[in-house]
Amino acid sequence: MATFNLGTVGTTPIVRNNTTLTTSDPTDVFKFQISGTKNINVSLTNISTGDDAELLLFRDNGNGIFDSGDQLVDFSANSSNRDESINNRETTGTYFAQVRRFAPGSSGTVTYDFAVSATTPNSTAGFSNLLPKEFELGNLSGDVTRSSLINDSDTTDTYKFSLGLFEGVNIRLSGLLADADIRLVQDLNNNRIVDPGEEIARSTRGGTTADVISNINLSGDYFLQVQQFSGNTGYTLNFDHFTTTFA
Repeated sequence: MATFNLGTVGTTPIVRNNTTLTTSDPTDVFKFQISGTKNINVSLTNISTGDDAELLLFRDNGNGIFDSGDQLVDFSANSSNRDESINNRETTGTYFAQVRRFAPGSSGTVTYDFAVSATTPNSTAGFSNLLPKEFELGNLSGDVTRSSLINDSDTTDTYKFSLGLFEGVNIRLSGLLADADIRLVQDLNNNRIVDPGEEIARSTRGGTTADVISNINLSGDYFLQVQQFSGNTGYTLNFDHFTTTFA
């Protein structure tokens, strides 16, 4: 088992790309600390084709060593080589992110990209800056509606979609029981991190007022994030597709 000590994690993502798991060394552990109450964001992306990996988050039991006494906080175990992600609100302490090779779904050596950040909750600046493909909508050729929920154990939902030539979309977040926000991102360098200049638009209306992003009409790939601001809430996310006279 390989262990990586990342130190204190803050807003700037810490990334370890092209990391490997093998049949003889099937587990990696990333140890890190957060200071204060933060939204911990962890992602596994670019998992090798034909392989599978699982992501688990543990809180240290106080001895600084990853062992059976540590508390499981959350886990992500999607099938095949789909991205894995964890977004949890947690308090000051030491945490371990464990990456495990899922043997029944893997052909040999598994490679993946790992990223972790800690953003500020209850803040319009607190959006996760990681871009796992949690919900893949494909190319929008018509209206799409999705419903889900966000809470302290799932502070961010990330939707991936694309627009073709002569297509556009209006996006609306509604049905809220607590405050949530949305923002739209284009990952121009495909590093699955939100870098400066990649945010296209955001809506951060207070309370349970619906959030809206309108008139997105340029072709390309997009990520739409739904972010908890406060409280726990279900939501309805509408993608209103329209056609344009230009590409």
